[in-house]
Amino acid sequence: MTSESSGDAIRAMVEIARFIERAAQEINKDEVDRLIDLLVNIYGDPSRKVLVMGAGRSGLVGKAFAMRLLHLGYNSYVLGDTIVPSVQKGDVVVAISGSGKTKLIVTAAEAAKQVGATVVAITTYPESPLGKLADIIVRVPGRTKHSKLDDYFARQILGIHEPLAPLGTLFEDTTLVFLDGVIYSLMKRLKVSEEEMRNRHANIEL
Repeated sequence: MTSESSGDAIRAMVEIARFIERAAQEINKDEVDRLIDLLVNIYGDPSRKVLVMGAGRSGLVGKAFAMRLLHLGYNSYVLGDTIVPSVQKGDVVVAISGSGKTKLIVTAAEAAKQVGATVVAITTYPESPLGKLADIIVRVPGRTKHSKLDDYFARQILGIHEPLAPLGTLFEDTTLVFLDGVIYSLMKRLKVSEEEMRNRHANIEL
């Protein structure tokens, strides 16, 4: 039983890694360049902020990205944290949603647009409500089909849990690796060393 279980886990890892490798070939380089150029252009301006948002596991991916942006020297925040300042004109909002339909994220993106922030959508569906209101879209392959209930919170309330690979997992894992790649590209463009990033890392931890 144990051997079979471990075999399933390893096969899942391999399948996810293969999917991410294929997805890397599909992501539009022009879209990525627009995202990176946007972040490079606001670097070093203390008045400009980056707000990252996502629901559920996408939110955890967003937190990882926001943390690395902080290490690079950005004023980065995560929607839902208690210390998030107001979003203003010129700020950047990175919205992560595989379906592009999660109501909380779409509503927050709409509010950001109204005050003049630049909205970046990271989604599998560019024609989704989130994609349609975004200034920049990066399509990250992931979901192969929509869930009957696309809203994350609605699924959780009803106790609907999806299987490992077919739906959200592939988008979230791929987005995590993609955004780590964006951080690497920013390090090179901005000439920020790992030592500089380490100096900005939390030094009071349990």
